[in-house]
Amino acid sequence: LAPRRGWVFPGLDQRLAAALPSASSEPLARAYAAAAKTSRKGSQKTRREETKKKAVPRRRPLMSKPVDDVYLTWLYKRPSYDLEEAVGMLKKFQELDFTYPKQHVYINVFLDMALQKKKKVDPFASTVLLPYRFTDEMNKVLVFTENEQEAEIARENGAAVVGGVELIKWILEDEIQVDFYVAVPAIMPKLIPLRNKLRRKYPSTKRNSLGHDIPKMLQFYREGLEYAVEDERVIKTRIARLDMPTEQIVANLKTVVHDICTFKPSTYDPIVQKLVIRSSTSEGLLLNLDGILPPKEKVEEEEEETADDEEK
Repeated sequence: LAPRRGWVFPGLDQRLAAALPSASSEPLARAYAAAAKTSRKGSQKTRREETKKKAVPRRRPLMSKPVDDVYLTWLYKRPSYDLEEAVGMLKKFQELDFTYPKQHVYINVFLDMALQKKKKVDPFASTVLLPYRFTDEMNKVLVFTENEQEAEIARENGAAVVGGVELIKWILEDEIQVDFYVAVPAIMPKLIPLRNKLRRKYPSTKRNSLGHDIPKMLQFYREGLEYAVEDERVIKTRIARLDMPTEQIVANLKTVVHDICTFKPSTYDPIVQKLVIRSSTSEGLLLNLDGILPPKEKVEEEEEETADDEEK
């Protein structure tokens, strides 16, 4: 600007030359820029770490209950209901909403799969026979037997497919698809090729799918309710219809919950942490677990009693 204005300063050219960046100073400028970028990144990283370290203030629920059914849910602890009360509320919701009276009742069971010493219960599946049926649908059951009399009994009791070794090929090729498989002990050595294919549905005495009482096995699996653990800790299944009497809905729910509790040793804390009941069109209601879970066994007292008996 100085030459254009007509100003003259002694030694101005030398000062400008010294101030302008030269070719040799380019790497130095780049180094400064890189250092600035890294410092910025580092500062952002430290800020994030500091925000993570800061304890998030926890919102404590208020001591008093809401005065009506419109309130901010994060300010109040979620209410829990007794089982009979919750079923009555579901029936009332259906009447007020004019929804289908024969809709299904569902439960969501949240599980505690942890054991001591970093061990846990593996995800499982099971079948349970409910005391009160709520659907006319029947599961398809295949019976493995090579005895003609047993095969006839199986057909009379509603088996979908009956046969022997000849069925293995069709099952491996997915030509035969049923819900459950049962078998008699005599044919089990010939069914080994199906072990990897059927997996948890492979006949076994533990699952009550292997034995001589074919009518009993068929009744159990044709009418049984199957459930499985999802997402490693949640079970979602239907248990009844909303138009059924409250006592029947309660009995079905307790039957399913007690069956779930058998997969964790009774000496540990209950496997069921949270239980929610709902219908097809209603909101979920959190249940009070008192009176629903089976009682925890007191092993220490039993061991002391046995020790005293031995001493005597």
